[in-house]
Amino acid sequence: MWLKAPKNIELLSNEVHIWRENLDNVKPLLEDLTQILSEDELVRARRFHFEMHRQRFIAARGILRNILGRYLNIEASKIEFGYEPRGKPFLDKKCNQINLKFNVSHSENFALYAVSLNHSIGADLECINSKTDVVSLAQRFFSPSEFAVIESAPQEQQQQLFFRYWTCKESYLKATGTGLKDLQKVEICLTPEQPAHLNIPNSDKWSLLEIQPFSNCAATVACTGKGLQFKYWDYCS
Repeated sequence: MWLKAPKNIELLSNEVHIWRENLDNVKPLLEDLTQILSEDELVRARRFHFEMHRQRFIAARGILRNILGRYLNIEASKIEFGYEPRGKPFLDKKCNQINLKFNVSHSENFALYAVSLNHSIGADLECINSKTDVVSLAQRFFSPSEFAVIESAPQEQQQQLFFRYWTCKESYLKATGTGLKDLQKVEICLTPEQPAHLNIPNSDKWSLLEIQPFSNCAATVACTGKGLQFKYWDYCS
């Protein structure tokens, strides 16, 4: 499923490319990745109290720049970003002649990147924490029907179900640029055996893809469009 990306990568209009990386594996590349970051990204990196978190931020942003540079055919350091009101990054038009869309998510030491042409896209990755009180969180943040699914599930399934719901909701909200304030307004239909789908107006215009890029993680990519082809790339292999 996960392959080494070709040197000359091509992204078609009906495709979504998904990249993954363990950020701790690229420590030997940190110096090079630091060199391609913008000044505002370096300022953000310096704000982290712990060195581990600082290094992971640098790795995640540097990898993002390198990935996008391959599609845009420009140097990674010359990529310029803008930010939507709720913080979602996008490519400045000056360096994005092909209307490339992307989204990034990282949890602990893992990172996930989703890239498409023209399609609004969001990605969310979550490491499953067995200590999380998922029943209480579901009761607070999910719809009654979603909470009922989790509450009635066997205890050994509740964690997985909760994080499936969460990544589906957050990936959609990231794709729309809305933010977590609308978490309860996005209803997801899923079961332990069936894949998720959106239960919202105009849901037929959206695709939800649930994946497990790393063990003990849940992830979802939400994207406008149907009948899309998904390709899976390892950043380093």
